[in-house]
Amino acid sequence: MATRWGLRASLALLTLGLTAGVASAQDPAASFPNKPIRMVVGFAAGGGNDIFARLIQNELQKRTGWTVVIENKPGAGGRLSAEQVAREPADGYTILVGASGAMVIGPLIYKTEYDTLKSFTPVTMIGDFPLFLAVAADHPAKTAKDLVAWTKANVGKANYATSSPAFTLPSELFKLRSGANGTAIPYKSSAESILGVISGNAAMTVVDPPPLVSQVQGGKMRALAVLAKERFPDLPDVPTMTESGFPDVNVSLFSGFFVPAGTPKAIVDKLHKELNAVIMNSEVTGKLRGMAVVPRGSGTDEFSRIIADEQKLWAEVIKAGNLKFAN
Repeated sequence: MATRWGLRASLALLTLGLTAGVASAQDPAASFPNKPIRMVVGFAAGGGNDIFARLIQNELQKRTGWTVVIENKPGAGGRLSAEQVAREPADGYTILVGASGAMVIGPLIYKTEYDTLKSFTPVTMIGDFPLFLAVAADHPAKTAKDLVAWTKANVGKANYATSSPAFTLPSELFKLRSGANGTAIPYKSSAESILGVISGNAAMTVVDPPPLVSQVQGGKMRALAVLAKERFPDLPDVPTMTESGFPDVNVSLFSGFFVPAGTPKAIVDKLHKELNAVIMNSEVTGKLRGMAVVPRGSGTDEFSRIIADEQKLWAEVIKAGNLKFAN
């Protein structure tokens, strides 16, 4: 009797183990993660995307107990890190912090080893960054429409400062949709673009808020319009492009999380749930807004649609302007 009951117990335990093994195989997220997760950032430590990543890394570890390690791989405007992560195993243990420049614009204008929506699964957006059309404080244009008229009357002087394709394309979109004139003058950074405008070497620029806000508040620059759906809290008197009469000039830059294509949906869903919860945490949201980021979070499908729509828009702008970019 004891032997029979012992055999039954052994069979029951074996069955339970097999069942658990099948369930685990069917649900790869059940034991995820069981080792550290790498969060790869395509920019040097101390930059905007690195700061976002470390803020979210810290809160994610506190929320979940996971071990998350930041790995900086700067170069080529974030494209090197994207190429690296695209080659990693599709298991959820390598997450890319990707920005618009590398994930939307890069594959359109450079030869890359990845195609964003084929090589990656977008997990969630961290947030987006409004852009501003700005001139020097002593420029005669007081509005975006004034600037358009000025560029038409001063073709030889009409130029714009830009530090990367991520700013060149919105500038060209403004020209395309408004009829403004303007020749690109390259600079190494947004801060240098602004100094180029202040010094009179460039007439205007499309730029991100961090280097601009203090110059506007200090009376050296004038922001004519924000290329976003809503006004920017730090410069509340600056109208949107829609309010300025150009509703088709409404774009921003984003940063978000990506994993290699083929990562099991259950793991993507688990990452999405936890990352979104961190991004939309009130403390994190406040810190992101303090860095001129509008916290978004997003569903995977929604994020994919945003990328597809932006790639279509920028491809049209590149073609219309016959734009060429050097590596």
